Amino acid sequence: MNKSVMMRKYSSSEDSAFIENVKNRLPVKPIAKAPPGGPGPAQLSPSLAAMSLQSSTPEALRVVNLLQERNLLPPTPVPAPTPCLPQDLQKINCNPEVFRCTLTSIPQTQSLLNKAKMPLGLLLHPFKDLSQLPVVTSSTIVRCRSCRTYINPFVSFLDQRRWKCNLCYRVNDVPEEFMYNPVSRSYGEPHKRPEVQNATIEFIAPSEYMLRPPQPAVYLFVLDVSHNAVETGYLNVFCQSLLDNINALPGDSRTKVGFITFDSTIHFYNLQEGLSQPQMLIVSDIEDIFLPTPDSLLVNLNECKELVQDLLKSLPTLFGKTMETQSALGSALQAAFKLLSPTGGRMSVFQTQLPNLGVGALQSREDPNQRASAKVRHLSPATDFYKKLALDCSGQQVAVDLFLLSAQYCDLASLGCISRYSAGSVYYYPSYHHQHSPAQVERFQKDLKRYLTRKIGFEAVMRIRCTKGLSIHTFHGNFFVRSTDLLSLPNVNPDAGFAVQMSIEDNLDDMQVVSFQAALLYTSSKGERRIRVHTLCLPVVSSLSDIFSGADVQAMTGLLACMAVDRSVTASLSDARDAMTNAAIDSLTSYRQSVLTIQQPGLLAPACLRLFPLYILALLKQKAFRTGTSTRLDDRVFAMCQLKYQPLFYAMLMIHPALYRVDDLTDEGALNINERTIPQPRVLQLSVEKLSREGAFLMDTGTVMYLWIGRNCHPNFLTQVLGVPNYAAVPENLYLLPELDTAESQRTRAFVGWLRDQRPFYPSLHVIRDESQLKANFMQNMIEDRTASALSYYEFLLHLQQQISK
Repeated sequence: MNKSVMMRKYSSSEDSAFIENVKNRLPVKPIAKAPPGGPGPAQLSPSLAAMSLQSSTPEALRVVNLLQERNLLPPTPVPAPTPCLPQDLQKINCNPEVFRCTLTSIPQTQSLLNKAKMPLGLLLHPFKDLSQLPVVTSSTIVRCRSCRTYINPFVSFLDQRRWKCNLCYRVNDVPEEFMYNPVSRSYGEPHKRPEVQNATIEFIAPSEYMLRPPQPAVYLFVLDVSHNAVETGYLNVFCQSLLDNINALPGDSRTKVGFITFDSTIHFYNLQEGLSQPQMLIVSDIEDIFLPTPDSLLVNLNECKELVQDLLKSLPTLFGKTMETQSALGSALQAAFKLLSPTGGRMSVFQTQLPNLGVGALQSREDPNQRASAKVRHLSPATDFYKKLALDCSGQQVAVDLFLLSAQYCDLASLGCISRYSAGSVYYYPSYHHQHSPAQVERFQKDLKRYLTRKIGFEAVMRIRCTKGLSIHTFHGNFFVRSTDLLSLPNVNPDAGFAVQMSIEDNLDDMQVVSFQAALLYTSSKGERRIRVHTLCLPVVSSLSDIFSGADVQAMTGLLACMAVDRSVTASLSDARDAMTNAAIDSLTSYRQSVLTIQQPGLLAPACLRLFPLYILALLKQKAFRTGTSTRLDDRVFAMCQLKYQPLFYAMLMIHPALYRVDDLTDEGALNINERTIPQPRVLQLSVEKLSREGAFLMDTGTVMYLWIGRNCHPNFLTQVLGVPNYAAVPENLYLLPELDTAESQRTRAFVGWLRDQRPFYPSLHVIRDESQLKANFMQNMIEDRTASALSYYEFLLHLQQQISK
């Protein structure tokens, strides 16, 4: 679908509101001629007019007594629920991995939503790597003249020449150019254009979507070279990774790179063409930072590649004998900001200790004796320096990605602000050391390769629109909110997720469906201005039973996790924990009082919400929110960052890991992918009851996998998969499965590989025995079991029942 359509140039002043430096929000109210309320059946397309909303599936509302039916996990991971739409609309609706709503049936009124007591919000993975993405080149991008919605599969065509917007209901003219279909090469069928056939589409934008020429790909690396940093050995891994992947950095002939290193002083590197070797320039006045040679510190990668490679080869030895222990991170960031301000770009910062010199210096706020306390302090930043600098970066189209590699407390609550408000990412490798933690080194290498080579969008903004009557009130993720519905994203990457809380401002009585549209405008690494548009259509319902039957329990959990992170920082961790527990109590109370027709004893839930209490308990025991268990402050804050920033699929594995028995894998029911046979063991409950000392169990927590070997594990598994004669011979720090020429080895490696292939980052693997230090981490994920400081699943259900019965 990459065929271009030659069309006359067409410009519209309204379009400028969707590009950088937006100052005035366009009105989203329809013009006076637009019909009040929503379209009636006569104004809808035939599919919508024929739609019946009485088809809620009996299974979704089947009554489950949670106290009796405790083995609720489906054998395979939970799929997203399907909205109750006609089949032709459902077929073209947005992929739930990209765009989904906590309720797949939208209540008619806010009071009905309040009565259901379930959160309404959207979860979005807007720049996800997609195998099939229709791309349209056109000088006319068709949008509603009133609310600026992009034409999409859920608009109505009144005739060949007029279409009605599905968000504000304005009737718009179809431009002459849109009458031609570039795919079929036919004229007069605008409803068959790719824009009206695909809920996700990308446009190559014409010039009116640019305020300046598209920026080049610019990468600046800011590296801690203090004694502590050199000791970790990360610099060798970084330099080698960049050398290996330098030709795969996204970009074109204009791509620029630069390097800054720092300890108690700031070191710049002149890499200008014509020099025989890189030239280091040291600035020791960190109070008033300046650029020694502004024009030769960011250089064209193609023209200066040899000098860049020379620098990467020499950097690890350059500081090999340093005794400098101080870290002037704040000044290094200021210098990097000055360097990138004229162009914008990506700043990659590598830090191994608490910054202790100059601006942004921090002091340790963690009391190791309080790590298990119910009252957790210092979740908010100690200084606003990093947030203010991030906002300055955002204004100049600079995003900051932070790699934290440290064995000591680093105050991630403060440092993380530099990424959060500039739309960057945070990577965290606790206790990183090149000799003592080989699994961390492997993960760092794999993460770096992905980070350096994945697709990137520069100078981006994202706007989310919704049907008249709905409104957005809170965003979650890494960004700066530029106006009520516009997010500033100096960089956008394919691994970033966002969440949005919604409310119902006006009654939706006359509407059968509502729509949500997310539009992401960005500059590709090749210098093209592009717009990626996702549109989601959902039915409107008037009964509580229909609302409950359309509940997406995973999306609700993901949104509540984001809300709880904010509440932990602005109020307290105990407030956030109470709010999550109350979310389960309130929704089940509403179901019992307002949906159930026959009252029965027990803790009753509709089948679609049967996992909700389990997921809430999992959140309460998650590293971000748990109490009573010793948790390092940086570990807790990083878990909070991940819950806010990761797309839902990855966040759910963090919240409720998947447990599989793998010592008896067979080809029965296996998948066949690219001529590989992938076993499909069933997902087990997270309880010690499900473990057996005769077996081997794989736990997938998203970023880490644990392979637990039972003390009496069958010798066949030990020899055929691990290559050891007995249990005692299993190595203490094994993190790689040996490649053995046995069917058992191939099956196990194929299954682990398949799990890894489902996500862009690389989960490390730890093989653990009963005596392993990491066994505690494995056991802490047994969510259904009681611990010294937390209820078992059954006890939690009894607690919910007691609260509901009050």
